Amino acid sequence: MHLYEEQKIQIYNTLSGKKEVFKPIQDGYVGMYVCGPTVYSNVHLGNVRTFMSFDMVFRYLKHLGYKVRYVRNITDAGHLENDADVGEDKITKKARLEQIEPMEVVQRYTVDFHNILKTLNFLPPSIEPTATGHIIEQIELIKMIIDNGFAYEVNGSVYFDVHKFNENHDYGILSKRNLEDLIHNTRALDGQSDKKNPQDFALWKRAEPQHIMRWPSPWSDGFPGWHLECTAMSTKYLGDNFDIHGGGMDLKFPHHECEIAQSEAAKEQSPVNYWMHANMLHLNGQRMSKSTGNVVNPNELLSGENTFFSKAFAPSVIRFFNAQSSYRSVLDLTDDGLLASEKGFFRLMDAINVLDELKAGDSSAFDVSEWRQKCYDAMNDDFNSPILIAHLFEAAKQINQIKDGNASLAPKDLELLKKTMNDFTFDVLGLVNVSKADTGTDKLAGAVELLIELRQQARANKDFALSDKIRDDLAAKGIQLNDGKDGTTFTTN
Repeated sequence: MHLYEEQKIQIYNTLSGKKEVFKPIQDGYVGMYVCGPTVYSNVHLGNVRTFMSFDMVFRYLKHLGYKVRYVRNITDAGHLENDADVGEDKITKKARLEQIEPMEVVQRYTVDFHNILKTLNFLPPSIEPTATGHIIEQIELIKMIIDNGFAYEVNGSVYFDVHKFNENHDYGILSKRNLEDLIHNTRALDGQSDKKNPQDFALWKRAEPQHIMRWPSPWSDGFPGWHLECTAMSTKYLGDNFDIHGGGMDLKFPHHECEIAQSEAAKEQSPVNYWMHANMLHLNGQRMSKSTGNVVNPNELLSGENTFFSKAFAPSVIRFFNAQSSYRSVLDLTDDGLLASEKGFFRLMDAINVLDELKAGDSSAFDVSEWRQKCYDAMNDDFNSPILIAHLFEAAKQINQIKDGNASLAPKDLELLKKTMNDFTFDVLGLVNVSKADTGTDKLAGAVELLIELRQQARANKDFALSDKIRDDLAAKGIQLNDGKDGTTFTTN
């Protein structure tokens, strides 16, 4: 008997706005699609949070015994600036600015994306298709939508007719937006657009002479619309109707709304049974933004080379921090939060490392079976990782009591505890068992604190030359001392 037959998951479905019991289309199999990155720059932490959340979902489904086909795409063409139907392609713009080929941009940032995810211990998806590798499928999909009367061609570009679609369908069903409200809040066309209505969106765009990335089609040499790419790739590998579609909250409208409309217009059926959306990542209480400078990328967080955090953090600490919040909640990334997560992570690792040293007793003071089911109940409740972690710490407390001789576990219960702790900590949460010594951060902190103490003594002795030398030599090594009313702290940069 597979675990999924006894463990019933409830998923918060954005489409219905409530938790629903998960029933896959085919028993024992799950098809899951997650919108991947547009590879025109280094992947940012907000993206990483989304992908990390769905990596956990993928891991848990596999743990339960499902055979999962997880598809996560790479957008390497067609994504215009501001997610609009006009403007420059993000990848083409980057290539123009750096005076390199667009596919050099794609290669550079795809490699960066893979390296970051590997460092953070992600499982690779089952399939990772690219938009440029599926131009034929996108053209065929456009033909179907035109033939069904939901798209029109103007001057070599093809647009989805939202108003026509909404006559017998519900455009806005996912985001709970009303087309009449969208019309009211949309500025009128300026007369230069080929669209019939402002709400219509591009399925195919005719390429201007300066547009490098282009392909032949029945309508023009051009490129596909951003929304169309995911519809073509998801349905090719998962079918016209599949189980789970995931992505960031910012993609709910218009991107995912348009995916639903395209699929229903082409195939006359809803493409996805469960829509899941991960919420935003903030930095020190504010949205991450390159324009304001309130942004840090994963490598800067991992290396400590930034101005926001007091030290470098191990990859598993970052994963642990992420798992301490529901994927549907806004997560605020702060130094205090990461430091607290680091302490909790090492406390959990210390308990797990003690497990192998424990000797079984004659009886059990802890109901391991009941505790084990609590762990499953947490994950079954819309992948509630914060509650799961609370249960893992409950077990860690019991482990320490057994170690101190204040409790005992019978042999079978001890083995079940070991297996369950390892299953949820490493297989499901994706953490890696590292010690403080492995990270090297505590050694650095200890050395710097010693130098700070020596500097304070020098200042007390009015040896300002030595005090300044310690400060300046540390600064030359990328360690900045910060004197404040509560003492001296340091950051690495």
